[in-house]
Amino acid sequence: MHYRRAVQRLRMLAQACQQTTSSTLDESLLREAYVFGEVLDGADSIELVEVAMVLDLPSEQVPWESQPNGTRWLVDVLRLDKGAYAYWWRSRHDPVWNHHIREPVRFWSLDGPDEDVLRALSERRFADLPRVVADPGEVRAQTAAALDTALARLRAVHANYWERDWRQENRGNHRYPENALWEAVAGYLDLLDAKTPPDDEPQ
Repeated sequence: MHYRRAVQRLRMLAQACQQTTSSTLDESLLREAYVFGEVLDGADSIELVEVAMVLDLPSEQVPWESQPNGTRWLVDVLRLDKGAYAYWWRSRHDPVWNHHIREPVRFWSLDGPDEDVLRALSERRFADLPRVVADPGEVRAQTAAALDTALARLRAVHANYWERDWRQENRGNHRYPENALWEAVAGYLDLLDAKTPPDDEPQ
């Protein structure tokens, strides 16, 4: 898609995020939304708008590349699966950045859409964007911790995969046990690759 259309999609997403907030803000599941990737580079041709959605859930319930329980309605309301977005869930108790989410910019919070950010994006004022920048050492430490969580998740899925109750809990709303298994494998392998870069890549 063209850059201008990508920014329009972000604004539409910010407005949709606002629709999810509870009248009691402390009870809202979705807390923040960030954009990263090609949009922040000003690419003229963008395949997908990459976003990170921050949830009010404990870290262990939001392992990397997972679809946390109870979030399917958010996917539907925000239309995240309609082809324009690549999205990742993050816990509010973890940094939004990681080995994949680099220098993200928040464009929505419980206070509403960040109009300064959306305006800067529409005007291509990239230097004015409040990017969240992480130290490389912090990224390495976070990746190692996330890998431990991902391995524990993979072991749990493997151990419970044929248990009737577990399979029942992981079925419904276009979800199947196979989805949970695939996500556990994909998340673990992605983090493993990030923790052990090729020999010719600096640590």
